[in-house]
Order: sequence, then C-alpha cells, then structure tokens
Amino acid sequence: MNRKPALGQVSDFDIRLLRLFRTVAECGGFSAAEGVLGISRSAISLQMGDLEKRLGIRLCQRGRAGFALTDEGREVLRASQTVLAALEDFRSEVNLLHRQLRGELNIGIVNNLVTLPKMRITRALQALSEQGPEVRINIGMMTPSDIETGLLDGQLHAGVVPLIQPLSGLDYLPLYEERSQLYCSREHPLFPQPDEAIGEAALAGADAIVPGYRLPPQAQALQQRLKPAATASDREGIAFLILTGRYIGYLPDHFAAGWVAQGMMRPLLPDICFYDAPLALAARKGRRANLVLERFLQELERSA
Repeated sequence: MNRKPALGQVSDFDIRLLRLFRTVAECGGFSAAEGVLGISRSAISLQMGDLEKRLGIRLCQRGRAGFALTDEGREVLRASQTVLAALEDFRSEVNLLHRQLRGELNIGIVNNLVTLPKMRITRALQALSEQGPEVRINIGMMTPSDIETGLLDGQLHAGVVPLIQPLSGLDYLPLYEERSQLYCSREHPLFPQPDEAIGEAALAGADAIVPGYRLPPQAQALQQRLKPAATASDREGIAFLILTGRYIGYLPDHFAAGWVAQGMMRPLLPDICFYDAPLALAARKGRRANLVLERFLQELERSA
C-alpha cells in the first residue's frame, strides 16, 4: 500500500511539484509558465494548490493584482533550488557510474551570440544532444554578472561570458573574439557622410549610447570619447536606440550585419572605431564530476 507522506516529509511527487513551482516563479506567473510546462493554467493552479497544502504554506498571491511570491514562497523557492541542484549532482554521479548521458545541462549565455559565424556552441550542443537524447538542455539569456552568480551558486553548469575580469572561482575555456564597431542608422545625420568627412569632433558631438555592462579597457577608452545621452542594459537595447536615428553606439559586427545588408545601418570610421572582446565558456572550479558537462566541454574543444 502507498502511504501519503507525513507533513514535513518530501516525496518524489513533491519534487515534481517543486520543479513546477520553480518554473512558475521563474516565468513570473501561471500564464507565462503554460508554454514552458506544456500544461494548462488550470492544471498549474491545481498542482500549485497541491504543493501549498502539502507544505502547509501559502507560496504566492494570484488574482487581479497579478502574481507575486509571498515571503514564505521566496524562502521555499531558495530551498527548492538548493534541493533540485543537489538532486542534479546526484544524478550526475550516477551518470558517471553508468557512463550514460542523462540529466540536465543549464547554460547561461549573453544575448545576441546566435548570429556569430563561428557556431562552436551550437555545434557542441548538437553533438551533445545526438550522444545523449535524454539530456535536457536549458538555455537562459542573461547578463554576464547573472551568469557568474549562477555558476558560483550552482544554478548553472556553464556560461558564455566576455572574458574581461576573470573570477578566481571559475575556469575559462576561450572560444573566440567578437568585434564591435560604432554604428548609426540611415536616419542619422552622419549616415550619408563619407568616412573622410567625419572627424572626431563630429563623433564627440553626437548623442551616444552607454552600455550597462562591463567593457574591456579598449572599449571604455572609445566610449569615453562619445557624448553619453542614453543607456541600454544589453546589445538589443543598443540596436533599438540606434535604429531611432538619434543615437550612435557600438554593436557586435555579426549582430549588426543584417541591418547593414539592408542599408539600415552603417559603421562609422570602421578602421579606428572598433574593439575586440574575447568570449569564453566558464564553469565553476572544484565542481563535482558531471558527465554531461564534461562531454559538452569536450565537444567545444573539439570544435576549435
């Protein structure tokens, strides 16, 4: 006979409910989690109610005012992330015993890398999925600082970040360099002017975008020559502002290439207004053996 676990004990069913709760919290609500979980909002609501009853805790507020975690819900979320990470470590150790690729690979990637011609990450993921059909790959588009935090606290297995200020707690595998150039859109006054007619004074007087993320020293020096007039948290935000026709800003050349081909953007003084930033795959030092992660790293090295 199957017995219902006593209050305070955690069963396999509770673990499934905790995974659902984590997804709902990360998505910011039931509706947003429907597509990720592949079940209806009403089913999510029922299972969330189940979890609250089993734990004896109100985890979230939902209704017309919107979705929000309670104080207890935030504590349960932190605890559940620890539990789920520990379970993943356990599964990784079992993988090593069986030499089978099963489990999850959680990766954080800075945005707008998919247009890079050197598709080392894509090819490594392709090889991993072919070798381990049961491996679940989870990719999050994140800021470099969030990726580093996720690696250090065990929420991420690997992350792709600009290699600007290496952290002592992480190992790095260099991938490639990314070149960024200074761009304006075709609505900008500088667009029709030939490069030889554009001087540093014209660039210094144009409204420019300040990135809200770390830059290599060369990029910082170039940025200081421009007139700060707007900020953006990521490269997509910079592209939005450039396309208004009011601002100039630095973008990776592979990301801007589509707009350049359509005549919607152009680089300004490309021979001098550029910088290169190295990109690397980072993983936590002293991490537990993880066959999925190690195979992914092997495929990345092989793709070089």
